Amino acid sequence: MMKLVYKSLFAIAITGTLWITSSMVNPVSESYGSDFNPPGTKVSSFHVPGFMSDNPEFAYLEKQVERFMRRELLEGASIAIAKDGELVYAKGFGNADKETEQKVEPHNLFRIASISKLITAAGIMRLQEQGALTLDSKVFGTEGILNDSIYLNYRDKRVEQITVGHLMEHSGGWTTRWGDQMFMPTVVARSLHKPLPVTKSDIIQFVLNKRLHFTPGQSSYYSNLGYMILGEVISKASGMDYEKYIQTNLLYPLGIFDMRIGGSHLHERAELEVKYYEPTPTFYVSDYKGDTTQVLRTYGGNDMNSLGAAGGWIASSTDLMKLMLAIDGFDTYPDYLKPESVERMVSSDDNNYGPLGWRRIRSNTWYRTGTLAGTSALMARKDNGISYVVLFNTGSWKGPALANDISKVMERGIKSIEQWPEYNLFEMDNTWASTRRRPQVIY
Repeated sequence: MMKLVYKSLFAIAITGTLWITSSMVNPVSESYGSDFNPPGTKVSSFHVPGFMSDNPEFAYLEKQVERFMRRELLEGASIAIAKDGELVYAKGFGNADKETEQKVEPHNLFRIASISKLITAAGIMRLQEQGALTLDSKVFGTEGILNDSIYLNYRDKRVEQITVGHLMEHSGGWTTRWGDQMFMPTVVARSLHKPLPVTKSDIIQFVLNKRLHFTPGQSSYYSNLGYMILGEVISKASGMDYEKYIQTNLLYPLGIFDMRIGGSHLHERAELEVKYYEPTPTFYVSDYKGDTTQVLRTYGGNDMNSLGAAGGWIASSTDLMKLMLAIDGFDTYPDYLKPESVERMVSSDDNNYGPLGWRRIRSNTWYRTGTLAGTSALMARKDNGISYVVLFNTGSWKGPALANDISKVMERGIKSIEQWPEYNLFEMDNTWASTRRRPQVIY
């Protein structure tokens, strides 16, 4: 009876608000050319309405989420849950836009902050599979990938030891002892005697003018800078703009057409993107462009384009779920990367400092968190086949610590589910489940 009800709901949604293409249900594992124009967001991307997840099995989970949002003063949220490679839950909570009372739907786009690092790491592994680089490739110096003349005047010769793998595991040699290099544009501009705004190449030149804090590969310290540099590595090694490479070689082949680098100001808000809110009391900062106007950090305080590979992407919870299922190592949903690439991203031994792109591996769960002014995000892949994505459009004074609270809420809610639904929201109808096969991968 459950399947019959949801099949009817699919029919209603397809004629109403749900738009689906074949790429949504059967990812094509091939790359697209840089001149490929993706379908428009309202026409061909996967947009499942929240009412399709109205199921009594999720009542306790929803109660926990709503209670958590009230307690933490979070304006809006989007949640996606998958079981054994099938999307069984996708729903929005609260407001995408408080001022217009527009409610969150699963297809709304959110800033995902450092979850962007997982996207970048997957892009690097894809480049390695294509033979464009290896994790042992040097980044700087005359033999490095970034051997442009502007990067050859470095102060510390140890930068020649930095490899792609070092940057992925946060062991490139930098710390935030004097501040996070991605969030100090005024200092960078003053040091280089340049006006604001500063560019990614300006930031790289700035750090190359300083000594490393430790020898590459000898320690590990979480680095936004390292992942920004990886974005430039992807661009140079692929011969394409970083964002375009990720879209055409990773996202489009999976039927993901909405994800992109977000804008910094409110007027740059993308179609379907939520508005962002800061906890009170809030405060104003200088605009990253150097304008004299004081702005909220959420809108103008951070340069989302420069953050790009480290924290600048926007995405829906359902698209992030699709990406996670394509790199989770399970065979219930076709993986896009080779098994050895997936394994390397989560392996940890005496020669490296842990997962690549993922934040941590704990209790048989892979986690990736994201925190930025106006947003908090969490992705989790569990060994029991359950995965979830949680996105909020409100910041918290708890900062990254909020992710632990989000995880506890989700774990309690998921534990209460006694019987998982048999439907798959990724499916257009029930016939695909019996015909799905692993696609031919072109390397």
